[in-house]
Amino acid sequence: MQELLLYFFIILAAAILQTSTGFGFSIMATPFLLLLFLPQEAMQINIILSLVISLSLIWKVRQDIDVALLKKVMIGSVVGAPFGSLLFAFVNVTTFKLLIAILLIGLTILLMKNLSIQQTSGRDYGVGFISGMLTTSIGMAGPPLLLYFASTHRNKETIRAVSIAYYIFIYLISLLSQVTFEGTSKMVWLYSMYALPIVFIGLILGQILFNRLNQKLFRSLIYLLLVAAGLILLIQSIGTML
Repeated sequence: MQELLLYFFIILAAAILQTSTGFGFSIMATPFLLLLFLPQEAMQINIILSLVISLSLIWKVRQDIDVALLKKVMIGSVVGAPFGSLLFAFVNVTTFKLLIAILLIGLTILLMKNLSIQQTSGRDYGVGFISGMLTTSIGMAGPPLLLYFASTHRNKETIRAVSIAYYIFIYLISLLSQVTFEGTSKMVWLYSMYALPIVFIGLILGQILFNRLNQKLFRSLIYLLLVAAGLILLIQSIGTML
């Protein structure tokens, strides 16, 4: 019973975060789900519930989607995904995670010090490429997008909408790949179903939070999530090395 309550609390917090920002479910939920489930099960539950949230929100945010930007990011991610698979197969993933963690934390610190870059078509494709590559190598699609959106100073509505639409695309591919090549289990789908009422409570509370977040608080939340993602990768990689 205690494990089930912990599971529901994790999902509620992650659902509120995902709904209010458009990202963060994986960053919030995955480290704690790994305490309760096998890695493959934790990853699949994470993907399924992220998809449920994104699909539930897409109609509401559709008018805020920058369609041209979304298309470029999606195309870039399709190109980048095979390179991530090659990295996973031929590169020491622990060392790669460590490098990404250091880079992520370092770039976030620069963002906090008002690092700014101009959005270009090439950079749109490039961030999609990196996101696709990191999705298939270390299972982390979000941080490249967050870094890019924050550094180009997009408004919170566009960031949330593009992130939600992109996650539907990338997580559908990830789920199909996982189920096809690694299989799934009854537990994954049962626990995903158990969590649905909690997810929908999170959707309501997250939308209330989004309406109350101004642009400054939204950016601060991005920085917090980026640092958290970097620290999680850092701890995972150092833990594996030890």
